[in-house]
Amino acid sequence: MEEDKQLGIIESLLFAAGDEGLSVKQIGEAMGISEEKALQLLEILKNRYEEDVARGVTIVAFAETYQLATKKEFSDYLKKLVESPSSSSLSQAGLETLAIIAYKQPITRVEIEVIRGVKTERPIQTLVSKGLIKEVGRAEGTGRAKLYGTTSEFLDYFGLKDLQELPELEEISNDSPAEEDEADLFFSSFKEQTE
Repeated sequence: MEEDKQLGIIESLLFAAGDEGLSVKQIGEAMGISEEKALQLLEILKNRYEEDVARGVTIVAFAETYQLATKKEFSDYLKKLVESPSSSSLSQAGLETLAIIAYKQPITRVEIEVIRGVKTERPIQTLVSKGLIKEVGRAEGTGRAKLYGTTSEFLDYFGLKDLQELPELEEISNDSPAEEDEADLFFSSFKEQTE
């Protein structure tokens, strides 16, 4: 396999892994190459990112995992994006996900998806980047999934002193699908709170 193609594969693997990152072993296994070769390719790709001023990302290593990250020299622009008023509003998916986390915390992504009935990776990433939720631990059992909870910024965003000020949820009727009603109740309660 030619080197440029291998570098493209590593780039796509790191992109897909997101902030979880990948170990050299995981990259080697996914590509069917040795760990030594995977590490060599990671260094080549990292050097290319660093040398090319037109690239906004680089490769960083945290706790023996590698991930794509934005270059430090662009941090001022990223701060402006995060702090801009246009980015302060939340989508319906973001509000639903946030409401579920607020009422059910600590909760895993899979548990949120069971309630919402759809994938929640993007809304969770958005909420984490806005500082409204954070990882608060790991679930017991296989895989030790991340547990999410709200932050003090969440309380500020919604003008709450503490979680006890969250609006009460109405009882769910037994004659309709509970999961759909639960998601609707979460969303309507939060929508009322924010209007």
